Amino acid sequence: MNMIATVNRQSGGWWKFLQFPVTRFVLAVLAVGLSVAVLQAGGKLLGVSPHSPQNAVLGLLIIAGVLASYFAYVRLIEKREVIELGRDGALKELGLGLLVGTALFCTTMLILWLAGAWTYTGMNSWRALVYPLVGALVAGVLEETVMRGVLFRILEESLGSWIALAVSAVIFGVLHAFNPGATAVSDIAIALEAGILLGAAYMYARRLWLVIGVHVAWNFTEGGIFATNVSGGKIQGLLGVRFSGTDILTGGTFGPEASIVAILVCLSAGIAFIVLARRCGRLLPPLWRRASPGTNTLPENLT
Repeated sequence: MNMIATVNRQSGGWWKFLQFPVTRFVLAVLAVGLSVAVLQAGGKLLGVSPHSPQNAVLGLLIIAGVLASYFAYVRLIEKREVIELGRDGALKELGLGLLVGTALFCTTMLILWLAGAWTYTGMNSWRALVYPLVGALVAGVLEETVMRGVLFRILEESLGSWIALAVSAVIFGVLHAFNPGATAVSDIAIALEAGILLGAAYMYARRLWLVIGVHVAWNFTEGGIFATNVSGGKIQGLLGVRFSGTDILTGGTFGPEASIVAILVCLSAGIAFIVLARRCGRLLPPLWRRASPGTNTLPENLT
């Protein structure tokens, strides 16, 4: 079985248009975005308030809507099995991603603690974990479905792994420029640590479960456990911490994600995933360097 999701090309001018990379990107984003918008609008009409049990249920519905709309897009437009979200091995890959994401953020906080950048101030009720967990799940599933499942994958088909990794990382950083407390430094940090790490993890796994796990665990540990700002958003989590020191060390109001420590820790992990992907023969060359230019022929070792 080919590990890289390949479009099942259909004959005819209409299908050629529908399966053109730009068209597919637009259709996929519209499908996912529409499902999220409809569910959010329904929540507003029902008067669902933030940090309520109803909002947690809404979050789970959004996750289901994102996955269902992506499945529908792949089956209807790309005409193939959704191998990147296949069930076989999903729990193992998701679990590994959760371990990696948790380890990376805990390592970041350990280094910052050793550097005297934060102190412990107390603990909240375990109930403080619920809403950050739901938020991390929604962000992980939504952002990885769009950024790696759609953007990276479609870019890689034509431009190859290296260019797709660079472009998707830059776009991921730019998208976070609209978050509270964002700066040029935080944009670069997100591109280098999250954009490279998550794109590289996808190149290695060739499925979304590992990547979703890393993203969810990082966000949840950051906001749910340590109660630090997550990409500029203030989270009420389990532990109370107080930061001190320069913004380049602590990340400032954007949170530890903008810290030089987080950049170095996550970029190192991203490089490790790139090395693993290369050793496993899972890097895709650009279209013009493949054996059969103009086709979706993939290297034989990508199986």
